[in-house]
Amino acid sequence: MADARPKVAFYWCAACGGCEEAVVDLGAKILDVAAAVDIVFWPVALDFKRKDVEALPDGAIAATFLNGAIRTTEHEEMARLLRRKSQVLIAFGACAAHGGIPGLANLWDRRTILQEVYCDSPSTTNEAGVLPEQHHAWDGRSVELPGFYDTVRSLDQVVEVDYTIPGCPPTPELLADAVTALLAGTLPPKGAVLAPDVALCESCPRKHSKPDQLSIPAFKRPHQVIIDEEQCLLTQGLLCMGPATRGGCGSRCITGNMPCTGCFGPTSRVRDGGAKAFSGLVSLVAAKDDEAVAKAIESIPDPVGTFYRYSLPVSRLRRKRIDTVS
Repeated sequence: MADARPKVAFYWCAACGGCEEAVVDLGAKILDVAAAVDIVFWPVALDFKRKDVEALPDGAIAATFLNGAIRTTEHEEMARLLRRKSQVLIAFGACAAHGGIPGLANLWDRRTILQEVYCDSPSTTNEAGVLPEQHHAWDGRSVELPGFYDTVRSLDQVVEVDYTIPGCPPTPELLADAVTALLAGTLPPKGAVLAPDVALCESCPRKHSKPDQLSIPAFKRPHQVIIDEEQCLLTQGLLCMGPATRGGCGSRCITGNMPCTGCFGPTSRVRDGGAKAFSGLVSLVAAKDDEAVAKAIESIPDPVGTFYRYSLPVSRLRRKRIDTVS
């Protein structure tokens, strides 16, 4: 008898593996999930092959949770394959949703990245300057590697995405809620982000200590100060992205006495999360004359890496122009 349980798949593209850990972090609940669904593809954990997915009828998979950005030809091929085989495709985590930290590679091009990694890095010895090739033949044998794109893309820049679960990584609670809603047939309209549509500050355990009016002389990095565990991090001059970031993470970084870095992305009312965060935080600078304002902004060592840490590919900037890359 055929398994009547809904089929579910998990796949990993350009990402660190944290989203896969989020699935495991369900703990004992993962047994409930495994009992309720038929996991037909999860190559990082179980012995599935691409041919297993290809053999399924189109639309046979009830839902695929795909994490990671699209960086290589293989990523794109798998995204398109899983889109075709799935009734519901979920961008799982910041990299799939917004490009994530891999998306910061859009500040360079393919040639520059390969040159740095395989030739110029301090730990590399490669006097011949050999770089990876997509096609290579030697001594009667040949090998083909995935192509490495110039530009990192989010999942929805390649295929249609039905739902998004944000986070770096998403919390197990959000994953459990999504699976529960899927099984119950109570998912919201397509296109929804399966997380609260309010700023993190609304649920921050320190919001009682945030004054109505903030005035910050200069921004500080966490290692430069002894962080008060009770006070709003912004009042301490720390670059906390909570005002411009969607809630739903359980304030894990804040509870760990570290500022929010923005991994849940913006709320639905924001078109460019990085620009929103930058304009909002700079408006809190105490200085008013141009020189003092410039000095305060200079206290932010890496503006792109700070404000577009997870979202450069989906921002209005998207990438640095290749013809201007040094």
